[in-house]
Amino acid sequence: MPVPPDLPQRLALVHEWFTPRSSGGAELVVEAIDRLLTGLERQPQLAALVDGESGCSGSWLAGRSVLTSPIQALPWGCSHVQQYLPLLPLAIEQIDLSGADLVISSSHLVAKGVLTSPDQLHVSYVHTPVRYAWDQMHAYLERSALVRRGLGPLIRWQLHVLRQWDQLSAQRVDHLIANSRFTARRIRRYWGRTAEVIHPPVAVERFRWDVPRDDFYLCLCRLVPYKRVDLVVQAFNRLGLPLLVVGDGPERSRLKQLAGPTVTVLGRQSRQQVEGLLSSCRAFVFAGLEDFGIAPVEAMAAGAPVIGFGRGGLLDTVRCLRRHPSEPTGLLFPDQTVASLVEAVGWFEEARLWRQLDAAAIRQWAERFRPEAFSARFEDALRRAWTLHQHNCAVAASDPAGMPGLQV
Repeated sequence: MPVPPDLPQRLALVHEWFTPRSSGGAELVVEAIDRLLTGLERQPQLAALVDGESGCSGSWLAGRSVLTSPIQALPWGCSHVQQYLPLLPLAIEQIDLSGADLVISSSHLVAKGVLTSPDQLHVSYVHTPVRYAWDQMHAYLERSALVRRGLGPLIRWQLHVLRQWDQLSAQRVDHLIANSRFTARRIRRYWGRTAEVIHPPVAVERFRWDVPRDDFYLCLCRLVPYKRVDLVVQAFNRLGLPLLVVGDGPERSRLKQLAGPTVTVLGRQSRQQVEGLLSSCRAFVFAGLEDFGIAPVEAMAAGAPVIGFGRGGLLDTVRCLRRHPSEPTGLLFPDQTVASLVEAVGWFEEARLWRQLDAAAIRQWAERFRPEAFSARFEDALRRAWTLHQHNCAVAASDPAGMPGLQV
């Protein structure tokens, strides 16, 4: 078989923003891609709407050169970049990446919209098409403070314009990679494109799975509306079972008011505390509709079974006891309701299902999502895309005498 051409030396890696206020799964993916490319002796030129990280000594971006957009110079642009949402599509298009032969974007909003030429290859790793502009728009509007202040029509118009740009800019990308089958389906629905699926990296080695289990349940995530932690709290109020809620966000005060005597909202915890709680909880409970969901995989890496909503990214990561009785890693409930969750947790308790869910086997399943697996799959996808791009460029530069329009 022919040896695929090596990756080019001139690469660019684009993300929405680099700020200390944002350090979720998308940022972990960008760091993993940068580490992969650097290991291949091809450190990329970084680019983002704004950069507040490269000047921080403790950041992996410390001392790196980052190309930024005009948002960087606007008031509070770096710390509150999302307040400039209507300008972000225009802003990302102002970043000049003409010096790169291969452009890689990590996109959950506008990063995929960078401008490239036909001679450049653009590969985009998509965390999600913009949730609040597409299928979750109505839920977003219901909770929007701006809508409550009478700005609903303006917000709806802005989201309409954002949807148009989102679909248009997706056509510029040469090769799309989705973080789950659910995201790939959303890409097909909203952009009309096919995406390869490569699951994001999860640092499973952080967690111990071989310590004694306690009798409490754990819910850990950002406390934002779409995570639906309110359903978890209400379900455990009804069940009277011990639940710890870990995380911070705008829903925290509301959840504290909602919590009954068996539910404790701990708020933000240290990395070490989180690892300890995941390793000792009876089960991890998750009611959100996620594009992928790193936290449930981290729970499984710690040997904890997952009780989760059976849609979205969890269908890629959790093997449900009902469907896979020989190798289960958790239990999926069918409806995003309190009643459905109560039924699942009630059965889990009454049947003592945790005895059937072996921590060592759950951890072994989670090993499939190790960073090394992601790097190997992503490198393979890059090389295949670059090979095809080189072929297409060679065809475009071939003998013009073969063109139908020039034949006599």
